[in-house]
Amino acid sequence: MDSAQVDAYLRRLGAGHPAAPTGEALRELHLRHLRTVPFENLSIHLGEEIVLEEGRLLEKVTTARRGGFCYELNGAFATLLAALGYEVELLAGRVYGDEERLGLPYDHLALRVRTADGAAWLADVGFGAHSHYPLALEEGVEQKDPGGTFLVTAAGPDAAGVSGGGHAGSGDLDVLRNGSPQYRLETRPRALGDFTAGAWWHSTSPLSHFTRSLVCSRITGDGGRITLGGRTLTTTAADGTRGTRELDTDEEVLRVYRERFGIDLSRVPAVRDPHQGS
Repeated sequence: MDSAQVDAYLRRLGAGHPAAPTGEALRELHLRHLRTVPFENLSIHLGEEIVLEEGRLLEKVTTARRGGFCYELNGAFATLLAALGYEVELLAGRVYGDEERLGLPYDHLALRVRTADGAAWLADVGFGAHSHYPLALEEGVEQKDPGGTFLVTAAGPDAAGVSGGGHAGSGDLDVLRNGSPQYRLETRPRALGDFTAGAWWHSTSPLSHFTRSLVCSRITGDGGRITLGGRTLTTTAADGTRGTRELDTDEEVLRVYRERFGIDLSRVPAVRDPHQGS
């Protein structure tokens, strides 16, 4: 990532260049990312290829001014943080679903980030509704955040009776929000290419919720959230108060994408049949 790309990314976030890779700067970048780069799966339904390569991810976020889902958002953010001097490792996660069942391997991508003082943080700008700020990678400590109360804890055995890890401190970690498990992280670092199969499955399988629905969502400046799901616009205030309205025309939908999410589209995306080709 060259200096021009770093500058373009920081402009997208509305952020200045941090003087040093500190925890305070990481917090600011994390929050700005969630406010300005939407969590969205529009590429799946617009027939756009999802490529997990550094150059393509940076182009999508900076030049195209789009968002993405976890592999794209955290993949791009990792590249920016590394260029700013942070030590960044990609971690593979499995998302908890119905009845707290774990999803497939490489279901999620999150980041372990070490700052100049050696502190380790869990940064995640690609999980939809989650923490607004990075979480300290400290087991068993409740952490208050505008997005809820979070807890990182050692994971118990999975459905096969395997807990993961080889020695003390190297086992899997569960991330809980308001007492409910969100995802399980492996602590072994991974490469971006390791997530290719997971991204392919989520963008093509009829069993994936990403192929069955449209979503575009970001945090608002007051700590709430705005989400466009298909033609349903949902605004959630910081106190949890929620309002919804249906958008009747294509012009309305495109205007919301443009004015509320910064995404300029030539046509309204529609859920594609995953059984059909592009």
